[in-house]
Amino acid sequence: MKNQQNGLFDDLPDSPDEIICGVDEAGRGPLAGPVFAAAVILHPGRPIDGLRDSKKLTEAKRDALAPLIMQHAVAWAIAEASEEEIDKINILQASMLAMRRAVEALSTIPTLALIDGNRCPVMKIQSIAIVDGDNKVEAISAASILAKTARDAALVKLHLQYPQYGFDQHKGYPTALHLERLQLHGVSPVHRRSYAPVRKVLEALR
Repeated sequence: MKNQQNGLFDDLPDSPDEIICGVDEAGRGPLAGPVFAAAVILHPGRPIDGLRDSKKLTEAKRDALAPLIMQHAVAWAIAEASEEEIDKINILQASMLAMRRAVEALSTIPTLALIDGNRCPVMKIQSIAIVDGDNKVEAISAASILAKTARDAALVKLHLQYPQYGFDQHKGYPTALHLERLQLHGVSPVHRRSYAPVRKVLEALR
């Protein structure tokens, strides 16, 4: 059961000495761009209304919540793993790497990391994986929102470099528009070459 005061489950550590951060990633599915992750330590005395899984929020709501999280949290950090790293070590390991980087970048060192999903990155601190955590734990929800808004902003910037792909519209996900533009214009430097639709375009050129 969720503890409404701090967004944690009753069976998780609730010591006043425990410094808990929520961690989530954004961008496993896209064919282009980095995978992003965020870590957030919420302030128990500064509640933020409306925190939930970023995928269940509108873009406008995410954009409104992100600065509130940055303003009211004890600490927050955003990190990424590049397309090259994704292709080299696979998307799962790259997601773990981005999450570890986010936790290590926090200005306040946490004692426990709550990770969305069923796997935890290897870190120096204790971590607990929580399936559907971005919809159950407020700190993970906050991390989800920061990771998603940061990645969306990054893809809008990539659109300025590669406007022919429409990154500002699909954010790199394999939509019909993106697949059409990929066939038409070929593979860009920011596409993930290990992903099947991108790999097929490359193979067709051989």
